[in-house]
Amino acid sequence: MSSRNSSLEMIKLGLILSLFAAASCTVLALVNSVTSVKIAENKIRKANEAMKVVMADADNFEPVENFAQSSNSSIKIQSVYSAKKNGTTIGAVAQINGPTYDRGTIMVGMAKDGTVTGVQFLELSDSPGFGLKANDPTFFLPNGKTFYGQFEGKNAKAGFKPGETFDAISGATITSVGAAALIEEGTKSMLQYLEGGAE
Repeated sequence: MSSRNSSLEMIKLGLILSLFAAASCTVLALVNSVTSVKIAENKIRKANEAMKVVMADADNFEPVENFAQSSNSSIKIQSVYSAKKNGTTIGAVAQINGPTYDRGTIMVGMAKDGTVTGVQFLELSDSPGFGLKANDPTFFLPNGKTFYGQFEGKNAKAGFKPGETFDAISGATITSVGAAALIEEGTKSMLQYLEGGAE
Protein backbone atom coordinates (compact mmCIF):
# COMPACT_ATOMS: atom_id res chain seq x y z
CA MET A 1 0.00 0.00 0.00
CA SER A 2 2.78 2.43 0.82
CA SER A 3 4.59 1.76 -2.46
CA ARG A 4 1.37 2.62 -4.32
CA ASN A 5 1.06 5.86 -2.34
CA SER A 6 4.68 6.79 -3.05
CA SER A 7 4.13 6.09 -6.77
CA LEU A 8 1.05 8.33 -6.75
CA GLU A 9 3.03 11.04 -4.93
CA MET A 10 5.79 10.86 -7.55
CA ILE A 11 3.24 11.13 -10.38
CA LYS A 12 1.57 14.05 -8.61
CA LEU A 13 4.94 15.83 -8.16
CA GLY A 14 5.82 15.13 -11.79
CA LEU A 15 2.55 16.69 -12.96
CA ILE A 16 3.06 19.75 -10.74
CA LEU A 17 6.60 20.20 -12.04
CA SER A 18 5.35 19.84 -15.62
CA LEU A 19 2.71 22.51 -15.01
CA PHE A 20 5.30 24.86 -13.48
CA ALA A 21 7.66 24.25 -16.40
CA ALA A 22 4.90 24.90 -18.96
CA ALA A 23 3.85 28.10 -17.15
CA SER A 24 7.47 29.29 -16.95
CA CYS A 25 8.04 28.62 -20.65
CA THR A 26 4.88 30.54 -21.52
CA VAL A 27 5.90 33.52 -19.39
CA LEU A 28 9.44 33.50 -20.85
CA ALA A 29 8.05 33.34 -24.39
CA LEU A 30 5.77 36.32 -23.68
CA VAL A 31 8.59 38.34 -22.10
CA ASN A 32 10.89 37.48 -25.02
CA SER A 33 8.30 38.51 -27.62
CA VAL A 34 7.78 41.86 -25.89
CA THR A 35 11.44 42.61 -25.20
CA SER A 36 12.78 41.38 -28.56
CA VAL A 37 10.62 43.96 -30.36
CA LYS A 38 11.89 46.71 -28.04
CA ILE A 39 15.52 45.57 -28.47
CA ALA A 40 15.13 45.57 -32.27
CA GLU A 41 13.56 49.06 -32.17
CA ASN A 42 16.43 50.34 -30.00
CA LYS A 43 19.03 48.90 -32.40
CA ILE A 44 17.33 50.59 -35.36
CA ARG A 45 17.11 53.90 -33.47
CA LYS A 46 20.77 53.68 -32.45
CA ALA A 47 21.82 52.86 -36.03
CA ASN A 48 19.80 55.78 -37.42
CA GLU A 49 21.35 58.17 -34.89
CA ALA A 50 24.83 56.85 -35.72
CA MET A 51 24.27 57.38 -39.46
CA LYS A 52 23.53 61.05 -38.84
CA VAL A 53 26.64 61.34 -36.64
CA VAL A 54 29.03 59.76 -39.16
CA MET A 55 27.51 61.58 -42.17
CA ALA A 56 26.22 64.87 -40.78
CA ASP A 57 25.78 66.53 -44.20
CA ALA A 58 23.22 63.98 -45.40
CA ASP A 59 19.51 64.68 -45.07
CA ASN A 60 18.38 61.21 -46.15
CA PHE A 61 19.70 57.63 -46.07
CA GLU A 62 18.50 54.98 -48.50
CA PRO A 63 19.35 51.29 -48.09
CA VAL A 64 21.60 49.77 -50.75
CA GLU A 65 20.28 46.37 -51.82
CA ASN A 66 23.39 44.81 -53.36
CA PHE A 67 26.71 45.63 -51.74
CA ALA A 68 30.02 43.83 -51.59
CA GLN A 69 30.76 41.63 -48.61
CA SER A 70 34.17 41.42 -47.00
CA SER A 71 36.65 38.89 -48.37
CA ASN A 72 37.47 38.22 -44.70
CA SER A 73 34.86 35.66 -43.61
CA SER A 74 34.99 36.79 -39.97
CA ILE A 75 33.92 40.34 -40.90
CA LYS A 76 30.33 40.99 -41.96
CA ILE A 77 29.11 44.10 -43.74
CA GLN A 78 25.66 44.24 -42.14
CA SER A 79 24.24 47.13 -44.17
CA VAL A 80 25.16 49.91 -46.56
CA TYR A 81 23.13 53.09 -47.03
CA SER A 82 23.41 55.72 -49.71
CA ALA A 83 23.82 59.11 -48.03
CA LYS A 84 21.90 61.80 -49.89
CA LYS A 85 21.58 65.56 -49.71
CA ASN A 86 18.81 67.25 -51.67
CA GLY A 87 18.32 63.99 -53.60
CA THR A 88 21.97 63.68 -54.67
CA THR A 89 24.28 60.97 -53.39
CA ILE A 90 27.10 62.55 -51.39
CA GLY A 91 28.52 59.36 -49.94
CA ALA A 92 27.58 56.21 -48.09
CA VAL A 93 27.32 54.75 -44.61
CA ALA A 94 28.12 51.15 -43.65
CA GLN A 95 27.54 49.07 -40.55
CA ILE A 96 30.21 46.41 -40.00
CA ASN A 97 30.57 43.65 -37.40
CA GLY A 98 33.57 41.48 -36.65
CA PRO A 99 36.43 40.57 -34.35
CA THR A 100 38.31 43.18 -32.35
CA TYR A 101 39.83 41.73 -29.17
CA ASP A 102 36.37 40.25 -28.73
CA ARG A 103 33.75 41.71 -31.11
CA GLY A 104 32.63 45.10 -32.29
CA THR A 105 30.00 46.73 -34.48
CA ILE A 106 30.99 49.98 -36.14
CA MET A 107 29.17 52.56 -38.27
CA VAL A 108 31.38 54.33 -40.83
CA GLY A 109 30.52 57.27 -43.06
CA MET A 110 32.39 58.08 -46.25
CA ALA A 111 32.16 60.83 -48.86
CA LYS A 112 32.12 59.99 -52.57
CA ASP A 113 35.84 60.78 -52.90
CA GLY A 114 36.75 58.15 -50.29
CA THR A 115 37.20 60.52 -47.34
CA VAL A 116 35.99 59.07 -44.05
CA THR A 117 33.42 61.45 -42.59
CA GLY A 118 33.01 59.72 -39.24
CA VAL A 119 33.22 56.51 -37.23
CA GLN A 120 31.05 55.43 -34.33
CA PHE A 121 30.97 52.22 -32.32
CA LEU A 122 27.51 50.71 -31.91
CA GLU A 123 28.82 47.83 -29.78
CA LEU A 124 32.20 46.85 -28.35
CA SER A 125 32.59 43.86 -26.04
CA ASP A 126 36.35 44.08 -25.49
CA SER A 127 37.91 43.95 -22.06
CA PRO A 128 37.30 46.86 -19.69
CA GLY A 129 40.28 49.14 -19.44
CA PHE A 130 42.51 49.11 -22.50
CA GLY A 131 40.16 47.61 -25.11
CA LEU A 132 37.17 49.79 -24.31
CA LYS A 133 39.31 52.93 -24.75
CA ALA A 134 38.59 52.55 -28.46
CA ASN A 135 35.00 53.60 -27.76
CA ASP A 136 35.69 56.02 -24.88
CA PRO A 137 34.92 59.67 -25.78
CA THR A 138 37.06 60.84 -22.82
CA PHE A 139 40.19 58.93 -23.88
CA PHE A 140 42.54 60.85 -26.16
CA LEU A 141 45.54 59.58 -28.09
CA PRO A 142 48.79 61.57 -28.08
CA ASN A 143 47.56 63.16 -31.35
CA GLY A 144 44.75 64.81 -29.30
CA LYS A 145 41.93 62.78 -30.86
CA THR A 146 39.77 59.91 -29.69
CA PHE A 147 40.63 56.54 -31.22
CA TYR A 148 37.58 56.55 -33.49
CA GLY A 149 37.82 60.32 -34.12
CA GLN A 150 41.26 60.03 -35.71
CA PHE A 151 39.79 58.28 -38.77
CA GLU A 152 37.70 61.29 -39.79
CA GLY A 153 39.27 62.99 -42.80
CA LYS A 154 41.40 59.98 -43.74
CA ASN A 155 41.31 58.75 -47.33
CA ALA A 156 40.03 55.17 -47.33
CA LYS A 157 41.92 54.46 -50.55
CA ALA A 158 45.20 54.70 -48.60
CA GLY A 159 44.11 51.86 -46.28
CA PHE A 160 44.43 51.72 -42.51
CA LYS A 161 47.79 50.64 -41.14
CA PRO A 162 48.74 51.06 -37.46
CA GLY A 163 51.61 53.46 -36.95
CA GLU A 164 51.30 54.72 -40.53
CA THR A 165 47.76 55.87 -41.24
CA PHE A 166 46.36 55.70 -37.69
CA ASP A 167 47.56 55.47 -34.09
CA ALA A 168 46.88 52.29 -32.13
CA ILE A 169 45.96 52.43 -28.45
CA SER A 170 48.95 51.54 -26.31
CA GLY A 171 48.16 48.24 -24.58
CA ALA A 172 45.20 47.55 -26.89
CA THR A 173 46.85 46.86 -30.22
CA ILE A 174 44.58 43.91 -31.01
CA THR A 175 41.46 46.03 -30.47
CA SER A 176 42.96 48.87 -32.53
CA VAL A 177 43.93 46.65 -35.45
CA GLY A 178 40.60 44.79 -35.32
CA ALA A 179 38.58 48.02 -35.37
CA ALA A 180 40.68 49.36 -38.25
CA ALA A 181 40.03 46.13 -40.19
CA LEU A 182 36.28 46.66 -39.76
CA ILE A 183 36.60 50.24 -40.98
CA GLU A 184 38.72 49.15 -43.94
CA GLU A 185 36.31 46.43 -45.04
CA GLY A 186 33.36 48.79 -44.70
CA THR A 187 35.04 51.50 -46.76
CA LYS A 188 36.02 48.96 -49.46
CA SER A 189 32.38 47.94 -49.79
CA MET A 190 31.24 51.58 -49.94
CA LEU A 191 33.94 52.50 -52.49
CA GLN A 192 32.82 49.66 -54.74
CA TYR A 193 29.24 50.87 -54.49
CA LEU A 194 30.09 54.55 -55.01
CA GLU A 195 32.53 53.92 -57.87
CA GLY A 196 30.05 51.58 -59.51
CA GLY A 197 27.79 54.46 -60.46
CA ALA A 198 25.78 55.27 -57.33
CA GLU A 199 23.08 57.78 -58.16
